[in-house]
Amino acid sequence: MAKRVSPRPEWLAADQVVDIYSVSRCISAAFADYIPYWKHNGYLLFDAPEVIEQLARENAIDLEGTSLFYYEVYEQEFDEIAAAWRRFAPQSFPTRVIVPPQKVLAGYDVVSFSLGTSAECSPLSCNGLAKEVQTNSHCLLASLEQAQELLERGTFTNGEPGPFRVFAVYPV
Repeated sequence: MAKRVSPRPEWLAADQVVDIYSVSRCISAAFADYIPYWKHNGYLLFDAPEVIEQLARENAIDLEGTSLFYYEVYEQEFDEIAAAWRRFAPQSFPTRVIVPPQKVLAGYDVVSFSLGTSAECSPLSCNGLAKEVQTNSHCLLASLEQAQELLERGTFTNGEPGPFRVFAVYPV
């Protein structure tokens, strides 16, 4: 995904946060409203940077000032009402993600999926949970285990409606 990374908003009272690398588009916006172009995969993201570049070229979308991210999603989502993990599947669009040859982990994001289709909100940034939970400078968690523990403990309950999915976030 190509995103316009936003600096920490003033209202987010989490001094450790410098900018927002969240998967959600609430604060750091996607490069465009891309869904109507039907070039996304079953995760409503993109299989490769070239797909984004081609879409931008064909539709006069300016990619200047965007940053490219690669995401890996944990294979289960957490249902906060049932307090249980369950498997999920991508939408029925073809999905052939190309893993970048080099990637450096920035951290983990927890994202709501109440409609089950695309990333909605990241409570760490969107709801200001980073004020209460230790995140890094990109408003991300340090590990998958930390994300799982916080979800199981109910830290994300009473914010956005779930279920929640955990993503590893890699700037590319």
